Amino acid sequence: MRIVVSLGGNALGKNPIEQKQLLIQVAKPIVELIKEGHEVVIAHGNGPQVGMINLAFSESNSTPNMPFPECGAMSQGYIGYHMQNAIGNELTAQNIDKTIASIVTQVIVDENDEAFQNPRKPIGSFYTLEESKVLEETMNYIMVEDSGRGYRRVVPSPMPIDVKEKAVIASLLKEGHIVITVGGGGIPVIDNNGQLEGVAAVIDKDNASAKLAELINADMLVILTAVDNVYINFGKDNSEALTNVSIERIESLIKENHFAPGSMLPKINATLKFAKTGKISVIASLNNAKEAFKLEAGTIIK
Repeated sequence: MRIVVSLGGNALGKNPIEQKQLLIQVAKPIVELIKEGHEVVIAHGNGPQVGMINLAFSESNSTPNMPFPECGAMSQGYIGYHMQNAIGNELTAQNIDKTIASIVTQVIVDENDEAFQNPRKPIGSFYTLEESKVLEETMNYIMVEDSGRGYRRVVPSPMPIDVKEKAVIASLLKEGHIVITVGGGGIPVIDNNGQLEGVAAVIDKDNASAKLAELINADMLVILTAVDNVYINFGKDNSEALTNVSIERIESLIKENHFAPGSMLPKINATLKFAKTGKISVIASLNNAKEAFKLEAGTIIK
């Protein structure tokens, strides 16, 4: 079975040391999948990490400012290295002769995507109103007030339409390698008269994972997050954990506004799209990853 596993950026800790420690535990259920003979593709978020990289350059007085697509590429590299290291060490510990590679991935988006006219994705640090005006004037940033905590830069979050490196990914899988890809949703690029050009945007990593799973004909998409299941009426007396749920019921619950746009709704939409291809989607917690891979935990959509 070919499985795409999507890990949230927040699940990887707040700094490189924490990330390395957490990935030691993440590696164990992934290696179990590999032991069972499955083809495994690992996608991951990068929200905290790319924000940290972007902030380091923007606050530095001795280095040039780094464009946002390049910051995304950097995050793919160092998160990929940590994953390769953790999974590789676990493979060695279990005497499994497998190789693993990270692919710096360009994800193609439509330059006419309405997201470019309505940037909503906050990134980076908080600033005062005065500081935000300076950034707007000097850097051409779009700054918005964020939840009473100050002003932040916002960038578009367009939908992925293709993955440039999909053939490379498929070839590596066919040869038996483990692949880490579409990190942080991939580096967003547009087709400018036949030339791919990076743009300052953030692609939702779950949408990118679902698109990749479709493109490489995966059998299952598993999104690992902070909660054991998708819930309706979360935190209320009539709260309900969803386990096995049909596409039709999920669509009905979306129409009833059961899922928050800033948290669970993007995951639901991504898994729903992949489930509509006739395959299986799962949303589960990182702690229940082993069981989720066996369809014994989490919210299963099919």
